[in-house]
Amino acid sequence: MIRLALLRHGHTHWNRAGRIQGRSDIPLDDGARADLSGFTLPAPWDQADLWSSPLKRAVETAEIVAHRPPQTAPELTEMFWGDWEGLHGLDLKADPDSGFRDIENWGWDYQPPGGETPAQVWARIEPWLATLQRDTVAVCHIGIMRMILARAYDWGFKGPAPFRIKRNRLFVVDIDGGKLTPQPEPVRLAKRAGAA
Repeated sequence: MIRLALLRHGHTHWNRAGRIQGRSDIPLDDGARADLSGFTLPAPWDQADLWSSPLKRAVETAEIVAHRPPQTAPELTEMFWGDWEGLHGLDLKADPDSGFRDIENWGWDYQPPGGETPAQVWARIEPWLATLQRDTVAVCHIGIMRMILARAYDWGFKGPAPFRIKRNRLFVVDIDGGKLTPQPEPVRLAKRAGAA
């Protein structure tokens, strides 16, 4: 059995403004860098393999909390939101003609215009998961974490999610062959020595 710990990247100015990022390569903002600099990976995760999405916000988060560069995997790139990237989610939600839906009404085949469905995202993640050889930390995006946790919890993007993704926490999934089992509680990042 292999354990995979998923960590969401730190904030960007687009996150704070409520803009949809997707594959747009938006870097961390200064507030996120300052916040993340107070944390480190807890043992034994500090000795695990380290991977991240190739997008700047994920790579930099990995470097700050792990004190080493990650290997990058394009499979961990955020879900592509197509024509909606850069737009404000609340504006789309307020427009009844936009087609925008809350996550509990997606299903696996929900597709932003010109973007990816959750099923398509899962199709690129699943083969990567099968390549893991030992316990691994993957610094990625909320969309990628949702796909993996949805499979682990057997949740089909219908009704309330059985998990809530927060920052500065490792969401751990046991991988045994093709079976994913979520650990019930996330693991907090450790405070870095000397951090306020």
